[in-house]
Amino acid sequence: MAIFPRSPGLTGPATRVAKDPMPDGRLADNVAYFGRALRAAGLPVGPGDMLDAVSALEVAGVGGREDVYWTLHAVFVRRHEDHEVFDQAFRLFWRRRAPMEKLIAMLSPAAPAREGEKAKTTLRRVQEALFAGIGEERPAEKPKLELDARLTASADDVLRTRDFAQMSAQEMAEARRRIAALRMPDDEAPTRRFRPDPRGARFDMRATLRSSLATGGLFLAPRLKAPKHRPPPVVALVDISGSMGDYSRAILHFLHALSETRRVHSFLFGTRLTNVTRALRRRDPDAALDAVAGAAKDWAGGTRIAASLHAFNKEWSRRVLAQNPVVLLITDGLERDPDARLEAEIDRLHRSCRRLVWLNPLLRYEGFEPKARGVRALLPHVDEFRPVHNLASLEALVEALSGNAGPRRSRFAVS
Repeated sequence: MAIFPRSPGLTGPATRVAKDPMPDGRLADNVAYFGRALRAAGLPVGPGDMLDAVSALEVAGVGGREDVYWTLHAVFVRRHEDHEVFDQAFRLFWRRRAPMEKLIAMLSPAAPAREGEKAKTTLRRVQEALFAGIGEERPAEKPKLELDARLTASADDVLRTRDFAQMSAQEMAEARRRIAALRMPDDEAPTRRFRPDPRGARFDMRATLRSSLATGGLFLAPRLKAPKHRPPPVVALVDISGSMGDYSRAILHFLHALSETRRVHSFLFGTRLTNVTRALRRRDPDAALDAVAGAAKDWAGGTRIAASLHAFNKEWSRRVLAQNPVVLLITDGLERDPDARLEAEIDRLHRSCRRLVWLNPLLRYEGFEPKARGVRALLPHVDEFRPVHNLASLEALVEALSGNAGPRRSRFAVS
């Protein structure tokens, strides 16, 4: 069971909410509108959930504000990452004043800003969901303007280059559809197994003797063989710590789409290592990510890269690295306990795979420098160092895995 933090501001003496935005006994209407707002913000809320919420409030009783909060929370929130969206939506919607006046006030320039980039992104998603239909009944007449679009960017280009952390719920849904539609790499590598090939370079004695049985051994037709080729497997080590929370789900959608064309072994790590390969193989991407979120108990926690790499090298490397795969290390490199073990473990991982690609969302900043000890320990032992923060970076990664782009070495010199 996921443990959610106690919501600040809901403790203390119980506050009656019967006079909040539920006048004249319109409890069901308000709960339905609140449920629709949560669904627009990205939570999987359906009509049955809204009926369950009304029934739960009727059974539990509309007492204190905190009782209403946790009753609706128990019905609408199923994943740990949905807690922040629910908390922001509850604070915006269930106000003592008229909800629309308060929401409009929240959008004014004088309203106080939330602290933290993640809180700003979540608050914007909730505001867009709650204000989806406002202003449609009486649209204001605006003068028609003639614009020269020769120097403007298209919506496709804007979405391709927009940071995952800055996307709204609608933009993230469109990004997931585009990730699923990406043309995945089609490179192939020779294996140790062989297949019949009339132009092969090796003589196949077994096939030759088998074919001679048709003539009673009187005629031997030489048979040739060549090595089989198939796409090399991919091993992904995904950081799910708090600093990577805005990118982990988009990367998992990419790995789910990649698993449809080749073998992908997926591991999550924060403070511990979790194998989610089987959970990510589910056909439905939303069901797969729900199973992954339930399997990882340290989601949005700390980061222990050295301990996680040590667990992978000790318990899983012989099983998943035996066929010389490509390893994707997705992390920002902000190690909680940087020490000499990190360099030793990443060096062992590098020597055990075909190619080690480090994907770091911090490369979206032009002024990024490898100053953190964890980054400096990892950087000398990777073959490629790439950003992973938007759709364009994922498209570049697909081209690199296909062999269409040359190896991208790090531009940073670490002494």
